[in-house]
Amino acid sequence: MKRFIGQACLALTFFGGLRAQKVEAKAFEFKPPIVRQSAFKNGLGLVDREGDEYAGALATFATNRVISAKASKDSLGFARKALGLALHLSSRNKRAMVTKFQLSKGTMPKRVESEYSPKTLAALFVARAETLFEQKGESNRLLARALIDLAVTIDPHNEDAIYAFELQKIDYGELDWTQFTEASKLDVTTP
Repeated sequence: MKRFIGQACLALTFFGGLRAQKVEAKAFEFKPPIVRQSAFKNGLGLVDREGDEYAGALATFATNRVISAKASKDSLGFARKALGLALHLSSRNKRAMVTKFQLSKGTMPKRVESEYSPKTLAALFVARAETLFEQKGESNRLLARALIDLAVTIDPHNEDAIYAFELQKIDYGELDWTQFTEASKLDVTTP
């Protein structure tokens, strides 16, 4: 009888442990962007430091947005775009890499101090996009379109961003974000 009670207690402990593991599962699902090499081949009208600064600002905004929206589907979708673009701008940006890792594990990151308010960040992206369009070139236009697309989400009251976004849709159609979030089959290199 004692043996039976011991086995029953052991079984309850085991199944209780399994149940606790299920509770500790990911709090949310996040499909991280896959970046193997930058979408910006050459002729990008940014210096490396500026690209890294924008990457950090994007990653910081995405981190804080996910936290404030409690990892809603929309905030995670925005984070995927923002982190993808950030890693194309600066593949070794610490904030982008840390946030991508934490979100991919279902871990809510900690709030990060930002140098920019959403209003200021959106205005910065709109101004920079205008300059990139003037500089011509495929890479500059692609980055300008991405910055405008994100600026509309960052500050939905920025009329300049909205106007530029709507003009882009008329002139070029919707931006294909998979070029920033999915590794191209052409980008795959063998070790």
